Amino acid sequence: MIKQRLAELVAEASEGAVTAHEALTTGLPLTALGLTSVGQMRLIDAIESEFGVEVDLTESGLELLDDLDLLAGHLAAR
Repeated sequence: MIKQRLAELVAEASEGAVTAHEALTTGLPLTALGLTSVGQMRLIDAIESEFGVEVDLTESGLELLDDLDLLAGHLAAR
C-alpha cells in the first residue's frame, strides 16, 4: 500500500522524529509533527527513488509533502 510505504519513508527521512504510526494516524501536517526541511529533502529523494517520479518543488508540490493522504493519492494517480 502506497500510504503505508510513504509513512515508513517519512519515519526514515525524519530520522524517527515522526514515526510511521504518527504519519498514518494524525491529521496534522507532517511539518507540525517534526518533519524538517532537511527531512523533506530526504523524503523527496526517497520518493523519487522508490516510485520513479520527480517531485515538483513548486509551492503546490511541497504542500503535498505535508499531507500523507494527498501525497499517496497523487502517487496512486500516476
